[in-house]
Amino acid sequence: MDEAVNVWRTMMIARSLVVSIAAVSIACAAPVESQRFPSPDRPVARIVTSAYATEEQRDRHGEADRVMDRLGVKPGLRVADVGAGDGYYTVRLARRLGPGASIYAQDVEARYLRNLAQRLQRKGVRGVILVHGMPRDPRLPAASIDLALLSHMYHEIENPYEFAYHLQTALADGGRVAIIDVDRPTQDHGTPPALLRCELTAVGYRQVDFTSLMPADGYLAVFVPPASLPAPETIKRCAQ
Repeated sequence: MDEAVNVWRTMMIARSLVVSIAAVSIACAAPVESQRFPSPDRPVARIVTSAYATEEQRDRHGEADRVMDRLGVKPGLRVADVGAGDGYYTVRLARRLGPGASIYAQDVEARYLRNLAQRLQRKGVRGVILVHGMPRDPRLPAASIDLALLSHMYHEIENPYEFAYHLQTALADGGRVAIIDVDRPTQDHGTPPALLRCELTAVGYRQVDFTSLMPADGYLAVFVPPASLPAPETIKRCAQ
């Protein structure tokens, strides 16, 4: 028995060492990879809240319905609510997509995801997979979504070039990226449309739609990803 226990302990220690070494390798490799991407030549806004305005105000202006109508959101579409926060779009997407919905609610703040999980449970919302992303990588499964929706959070992305690069792999054939933001400097929690278009174009994306969301705040810009991504070191950064 003692010999068996010793063997088991040895195996566990070995496994722990392998995991530790792998973690160290990843930690060391990631910064080298990130250094291949240009840094944004403009301020990056801090994450200060999990919600943009009140949901009542946004609904009073018809924001979510107008956005989903414009994007053709209907049952069968696989959607990621990137930077989901409190889940304003997550719960409305679930309502629009109905039973069997396939929705990823992604955020870099674990506490936001915990609160969102509780909200979804209270409302009995099903079909939502919570994803804890990284500041430079949404960490969504490959070819898993038809639409990525980024609402009032693009200006908070640590490195938009690297983020857009990794987001491309999550998009299925025919996938789109829809970005909602307001036209003001990034340090004031907005993104000028020309800057947004420049940064996405630098990674190979192409803008296919743009509309004002008045009377709701901001605009909706829609992009399609490139079939193949540029080498990170060839990406040219844009100035605000």
